[in-house]
Amino acid sequence: MMAESSNRRKASSRGLLSNYRYLCKKAMVLCAMENARARKRHQEKRIIANMKMKRTAAHHESLDTSVLIKRSKMSAPDQENQSTLNSESTDLSKHASVSGTANHHSVIAALGDRWEMDSGFSSETSPPASGRSSPCFSSCPTTVVALDCEMVGTGPGGRCSELARCSILDYHGNVLYDKYVKPCQPVTDFRTRWSGIRRHHLLNATPFVQAREEIFSILEGKVVVGHSIYNDFEALDMLHPCHMVRDTSTTRLLSRLAGFPSKCCPSLRTLANKLLNRSIQVGKRGHCSVEDAQAALDLYKLVEGEWEQEMQDKLRDDDAPLEPSFSSSKHYMQDEYWPGDIIADGQ
Repeated sequence: MMAESSNRRKASSRGLLSNYRYLCKKAMVLCAMENARARKRHQEKRIIANMKMKRTAAHHESLDTSVLIKRSKMSAPDQENQSTLNSESTDLSKHASVSGTANHHSVIAALGDRWEMDSGFSSETSPPASGRSSPCFSSCPTTVVALDCEMVGTGPGGRCSELARCSILDYHGNVLYDKYVKPCQPVTDFRTRWSGIRRHHLLNATPFVQAREEIFSILEGKVVVGHSIYNDFEALDMLHPCHMVRDTSTTRLLSRLAGFPSKCCPSLRTLANKLLNRSIQVGKRGHCSVEDAQAALDLYKLVEGEWEQEMQDKLRDDDAPLEPSFSSSKHYMQDEYWPGDIIADGQ
């Protein structure tokens, strides 16, 4: 009887411990989601403030240019009268008058050039109908880059994801940026099986704040291609205009081309194998962010024309960009990113 009672107490203790760990896991997930929402709200406020400052600066600059043009126009009649008077005098004064007129025209031309440079529009063409000029619609290779990041785990059990490597390629596959990044918090799980990151990679790595500024300067004004790319933006603590993001994990064009259901979000490895006949993310050394960025870029090129036309039609119908879909972020909640003891307890 005593043995049976002892076994019951042990079973009850294990059940309580399992429930406690499950509740802790759930609480941490909710806390992480709330922190992500708070960071997003902070970033949105900062972006709105920067946009207001830029608009104010542009308005003041345009006013200064307008004043210069008006002054030059007001001085034009005086110079014409002076040239008329000088034409009745000696040949030398006529020559001086011609020189003054030529200088006046050069001033007007210089002001016109400055206006075209400051405003961004040529005097011979009309500005776009909307204030959002999107370089992505021209499919210009210089405006397209591919991004991929690798993350490591920090905090208790390595549950928090922080940036450890970032790679950026241009449209032609040339490496614009590829650096290891030192996380802000001590690393507790290198996730080498997926990230490919080992301890020695981060010994002389670039600090996160410095790397973030370097990456932002490259991505600004660019169409960014990637797979599950909003996970990368979250690790970078960065927001990018939705209409300038091309996420190969969510587009129905690639799923349809690969023969998958339209609502399916296939992995980058699956799409590369199916559509590019390329094997990536193989072996025990982990993922390579350059290789993954190249695969995402090549997948984008398969449907580039149709995708850009679709984005153009969508922005024409809706005056504002659509909210991003975070459905591809769910894979970071999968068991592979949780310590083994919690997974064992939950099973």
